[in-house]
Parts: sequence; C-alpha cells; structure tokens
Amino acid sequence: MIIETDNLKYDEQAVFLLRSLYSKYGYKQYKMRKFEEYDLYVRNKDFLISDSVITFTDTNGKLMALKPDVTLSIVKNTKDSDGSVQKVYYDENVYRVSKGTHSYKEIKQAGLECIGDVDTYCVCEVLSLAVKSLMTISESCVVDVSDLAILFALYDYIGLSYETRKRMTSLISDKNTHEMKRLCEDMSVSAESTALLEELISYNGTPDEILPRLEAMAERIGAQAEFSEFESVVSSLDEELQSKLRIDFSVVSDINYYNGIVFKGFIDKIPDSVLSGGRYDSLMQSMSRKSKAIGFAVYIDMLERFNIKEREFDYAAVLLYSENDGISTVKNAAQRLINEYGCVFTAKKLPEKATYGKLFKLQNGEVILIENNA
Repeated sequence: MIIETDNLKYDEQAVFLLRSLYSKYGYKQYKMRKFEEYDLYVRNKDFLISDSVITFTDTNGKLMALKPDVTLSIVKNTKDSDGSVQKVYYDENVYRVSKGTHSYKEIKQAGLECIGDVDTYCVCEVLSLAVKSLMTISESCVVDVSDLAILFALYDYIGLSYETRKRMTSLISDKNTHEMKRLCEDMSVSAESTALLEELISYNGTPDEILPRLEAMAERIGAQAEFSEFESVVSSLDEELQSKLRIDFSVVSDINYYNGIVFKGFIDKIPDSVLSGGRYDSLMQSMSRKSKAIGFAVYIDMLERFNIKEREFDYAAVLLYSENDGISTVKNAAQRLINEYGCVFTAKKLPEKATYGKLFKLQNGEVILIENNA
C-alpha cells in the first residue's frame, strides 16, 4: 500500500518518515501507557527536564502520573539480557507543566533507545540515526557532539570533588569562562589545569579541526582510551553525515545519569535544540539495571516553529452538489477531481471559514469551475 504524505501536516510527515527510518535499522515500535506510578519519577527526578509532574489518584488510591518522559518508562519495562540488545523506537506524547504559564502541555516526541550489550557499533548506529533524523527534517541541520568520558577523565586528572564537578559542568554548559576561572581559584585548581578546562570549552568545530587537538589533550591527561572510543565513533560516519557534525564540549548532560557520548541537534531557523540524546549507562545503574543504553529524542512539537512551506489552501478544490445529483454522478466527479488535485472537499454547502484553490459545482451532471483562487 502506498501512503500519500503530501496532505499530512509537516510534523506528521516527519513522524511517518522517522518511523520508516528506524524500522529499516531493525528498531521495533514500543507502545506504552500514558501514565506510570508517581514513585518512578520521584526516584529519578533529577533525570527529568522539570520536576513538575502532573499527578492523579487511580481507583485504588494509588498516586499516578502522566508520563513526563519516555526513556524512564522504556527502561523500567525492559529486561536485562546477556550479550544482546533491544532496539526500540517510539512516537509518544509526554505531559509537562509549562514553566512560564504553569499550564499543562502535551508534547509530541519521537526517538529510539538501544538497550543491552551496547558496543561501539551500537553507539555509531545511534549517532548516525540521530544525524539522519535531522536530515529527514531539513538539510540545514547540525549535530553538536561531545563525550562525558573525556570530561570526567579531565576532572579525575584535576582531582575535582563531586560537588565541584556538578558546578563545573553547569558552567561548561553555559560556556561561562569567567565563573569557571573563579571556581578554579576557590578550589585551588592549578593554572595548568584551569588552562586545560578553558581549552576544552573552546573546542567547537568540525571533526577534522578538533580531533587532533583533543587527542593531544587526551594524551596529556591519560584519557587515550576514552579518546580512541570517541574518535572511532565520529570517524565511522560517512562523509555526508560527518559534514553535519560539530564537536562542541559545552554539550553536557546530568553527570548522575550520562557517562559517554552526548549530542544535541539543531535545524535552521529554530534557536533551540530539536534533538538530544546520549549514553546513559549511569541511569541504568541507578535503576538497578546491568544493561548499558544509548538513545535520543526528537522534539516533534518544535517543528511547529519551522518555517516550512505549508499548503496554501485548506483544500485544493471544493465540489458542490445538490440533492438532485445522483450518488454515482457525485462519486465519479469527486474521484476525477481527487485524481487531478489531490485534496478535495465534496459537500452540498461550502465549509465555513475554509480556503480553497478551486470551486467546482455539479450542473446537469457536468463539473463546472465557478471560482479559481489558485
């Protein structure tokens, strides 16, 4: 069966194409409930974008929550397996409280998760699918990528405490060099180590530009193994996909949950990221799981802001008929117009407030054009 996508809204087209893309790589659709027990989110509140969760009490008096996140639900409902991986994709709604208006929001997401014995190939595949996901939406896209394993190795080299690491990671995310230097002074970090942190923050460019500099730093801080893993993943992408990559070590995620490669995706004319993901073995451990995991989400609701070419009219054509016209005559006339124009509204009366390219009317069995706005 051939499915016509021309008459779908842009975000609907994107979901359709992303599902097709993920299926080609062996990912199976994962369906889930709209709600989970509230306790799941209490235990993992730091993983959530917002700690405002929409709750309700079920008929048994148990406190439930509309799911504000997809990954936690998938991790909770998958099993550890030795030597194998589970590959799933989803397109689901999540429910959150708006920070500005405190109103409820229903947000559409699509994405995938790879859980189990995740190796270098799995990481390469997920990163390549992240890039391909954005290219499906727009050719004017870029994926910023970094690796927390290298950042953590630098923290180990410097000897930062856990609390200082959290604060430092936040400053790196903001590219706040001034406050980072001040924190280094407060923590008596050496000038040499402070310079290394400044250098890492400055990394922002193509793989060809950044990888040689990053390799030199990795050798200096004893992170050759972490660099080798990162370099092999980035270099595995073909030339077209690599052209969409930018290494940027200000891309970080919560250090309690993420532990390796992390990335964010952007498309032209939308200032915020429309895709984010990474390696989250630490989250698996926090949920008493032995498996490793990597995945990403595409924020479909963000595409509403994408300046795309929408249909000029609600309907390409409208066909009006009267009670005197036979059913077969109306049906055949409507089908001819559908074959020619694609989207045709057929009725006895014009739809209110609708726009249309052409207006036709059945007269004595003939289709007559009475208005042309196209």
